[in-house]
Amino acid sequence: MGQGIDNPLLAWPDHQAVAHLPGSLPMGGVVPMTPVHAFVQTPDLLRWPAQTDLQPKRHDIDLGGLLAFVIEDLVTDQEADAIVVASERMGYREEAPGIATPPGMRMNKSVHWMADDAMMAPLFQRMAHLLPPVLAGADLLPALSHRINMYRYDDSDVFNLHTDGSWPGYSLNEDRTEMQVWDERINSGLTMLLYLNGAADGVVGGNTRLYRRDGTSVDVSPVKGSALFFRHGFGLDSVRHVGCVVHGPVSKYVARINVMYIAP
Repeated sequence: MGQGIDNPLLAWPDHQAVAHLPGSLPMGGVVPMTPVHAFVQTPDLLRWPAQTDLQPKRHDIDLGGLLAFVIEDLVTDQEADAIVVASERMGYREEAPGIATPPGMRMNKSVHWMADDAMMAPLFQRMAHLLPPVLAGADLLPALSHRINMYRYDDSDVFNLHTDGSWPGYSLNEDRTEMQVWDERINSGLTMLLYLNGAADGVVGGNTRLYRRDGTSVDVSPVKGSALFFRHGFGLDSVRHVGCVVHGPVSKYVARINVMYIAP
């Protein structure tokens, strides 16, 4: 990881639960009070500049008419490392809060947490010009949901074939003690999978496999600092996908972030 990211002299603030939701376990069953976390104040390492030396570029993926694309060079190595350390401080669990998956589908570890504008607003500004301005008649909201769904894939972990559901937007209340839901007209339209490490960092496997309607597929390899975007929800335009199995001692880290649209 980047120099100093987990240096004890760079103090990380305390964190707390800002919501408790039922959490589904990989092989079935529910943990009733699974926490969603937030730091009590914004960590210095999660205060990001809007302008950097990064040059984000979009590359569309041929899925036979389904929408999917990669944006490269979206976050720096140090920023990616900071998200990983933040998530590990909050602690990965077997259960995932607010997610219902059938037994054997989500075979990885999860932690959900709330970021804030200090990180999410600059991240959105870097990529806004590369996002679809309108999706299914809804306009792009100039903000990302602040809820981050983190997944860690250890040796042999996999997320089997599924379609992502759509989500409302979330943010923290003013004193950072509760997770708040946004206006009901605002819903997610795209999954953003932000890759926090990849093959260059020792990850073996862990591709994201995207499926066309005819059953053929395209593999996207995780590259640190890049992000994969695709349509989600449960309509005909949604992209079925697999988080392929990871092998060996280096875990794969990925953050699901929701791109939001507002209905007229």
